[in-house]
Amino acid sequence: MLHQSITAAVSASALMVEGANVSAGKVPIVRDLSFRAEAGRMLAIIGPSGSGKTTLMRAMTGEAAYSGSVLLAGQEVAGLGPEALASLRGVLPQASQISFPLNVSEVVGLGLTGERRGRRQRHQRIAEALLRVGLAGFESRVYQDLSGGEQQRVQLARVLCQVWEPLPLGGSPRWLFLDEPVSSLDIRHQVQIMRLAQDYARRGGGVVAVMHDLNLTTAFADEVLVMRGGNRLAFGQRDAVMTAELLSEAYDFPLEILEREGARSVIVPAGGGTGTPWLLN
Repeated sequence: MLHQSITAAVSASALMVEGANVSAGKVPIVRDLSFRAEAGRMLAIIGPSGSGKTTLMRAMTGEAAYSGSVLLAGQEVAGLGPEALASLRGVLPQASQISFPLNVSEVVGLGLTGERRGRRQRHQRIAEALLRVGLAGFESRVYQDLSGGEQQRVQLARVLCQVWEPLPLGGSPRWLFLDEPVSSLDIRHQVQIMRLAQDYARRGGGVVAVMHDLNLTTAFADEVLVMRGGNRLAFGQRDAVMTAELLSEAYDFPLEILEREGARSVIVPAGGGTGTPWLLN
């Protein structure tokens, strides 16, 4: 009985994927993929374009049909309704289209839908979310007038409002699912957003991020899932997975890791020439 209780408690704080398969029509995209991610840590999913990263994420968030099992907080994702899913996880997609002329405050406030709070509390939450993503004072700006990077950060603020408390009192950990969260950002804001995601995990939430920048992955991820051709090529702790041999195999491109005294190592193309290392994005 005690063993069952411990198992249930552990399952309630984890994302567990077992034998997941996802297809587009009759074309298999993700094949028999399994792994387990724990709340309180950041998982990065990496791999070449077309390896199934986004498709896998859409299955994990309940946006794509799958076979096999995907458990979030001990519950099968496919069996959860929209409200239950919205209370457990926030999703930042690669791109978000908004056709209506909304201001930033209105867009961020979409993440508060369903919450009962006064106008003043609502304004405070929106302002704090914008502060966290580096957009303090943007409330009245028209969303469509912003740059692509600013729009991306507004959407992240919306997602944060949806799952504000990473570890609600008496509840299961909440999760952030981020699909290429820094793709449109300059280096300063890339680091800012990755630190924000890392902090969410450190406070007890779960974070899953599809990443293209290998050096940011090395700097911030706790675990790494490497995909290739819809399959799991490797999964484990960051330092065990982020090796030159494995990454070269994953990307079908020769890579090497430059060790630096007193600093984190840097991943560069092998034989990239002399001078400043060519950092990968």
